[in-house]
Amino acid sequence: MRKDADGNRAAPHGQPQAGGRRGQSTRHAIPHAEPQKLHKMLAQAGLGSRRELEEWIVAGRVSVNGKPAHVGQRIGPQDRVRVNGRPVNLKFAPRTPRVLLYHKLEGEIVSRDDPEGRPSVFDKLPRIGGGRWVNVGRLDFNTEGLLVFTSSGELANRLMHPRYEIEREYAVRVIGELSEAQEQALLEGIELEDGIARFNALFARGGEGTNRWYHVILNEGRNREVRRMFESLGVQVSRLIRVRFGPISLPPRLKRGMFQELAEEDVRALLRTLPK
Repeated sequence: MRKDADGNRAAPHGQPQAGGRRGQSTRHAIPHAEPQKLHKMLAQAGLGSRRELEEWIVAGRVSVNGKPAHVGQRIGPQDRVRVNGRPVNLKFAPRTPRVLLYHKLEGEIVSRDDPEGRPSVFDKLPRIGGGRWVNVGRLDFNTEGLLVFTSSGELANRLMHPRYEIEREYAVRVIGELSEAQEQALLEGIELEDGIARFNALFARGGEGTNRWYHVILNEGRNREVRRMFESLGVQVSRLIRVRFGPISLPPRLKRGMFQELAEEDVRALLRTLPK
């Protein structure tokens, strides 16, 4: 998988947590639908009120996978439910994927295995029962900023696939000020060894002394692309921070080395913004 060189925007709820803390999460991991209480699902199917259906369960009128059901039992899409001996077709909503934001430090790798034993961002993430976090793109060893992880491979693909052209935004600190000609070249296209690369937008953000900050936006994530574009013009990048990936921004309160999980309603809002 290629390494990213960019970033994107949204304001998630929830408190940041220190990287490395392995706490219990508020939602489960990867199955396609949450297990639901049996009497709730039967009520949604129009078979009666929840209280009435609990009474049916106590009376032995409901079975799950050929065995008598019990009050409080949870079921999933794979379970076979019968009421008075007749099968019932229950509809389960797909589970909302989990999305985690992490503020990567310079000097961390985005890989689970490294022969050199360097620190990995995966060492900082919370456990996810029954699955694993999928990283949405990468950042190179010397780049900081927003990394997005999800429990859903499908969602990761929607965010990463080149055909969706999801924007990435970076804050770039360089030595010296860009000339007008250099800015124009970065916007019109730079010839790199793996093809033409260009920024969608470039904004000057001031600076002190010889250091100058710029924000750049592009919608691909080739390996070290932002650094290589500046370096091809003889401009030295002294710091690179991804601040946005598509509609997801790096939260201002999310300090380096900390993670924050999006609330379920924010994940649903994110899904609505993405191309199908």
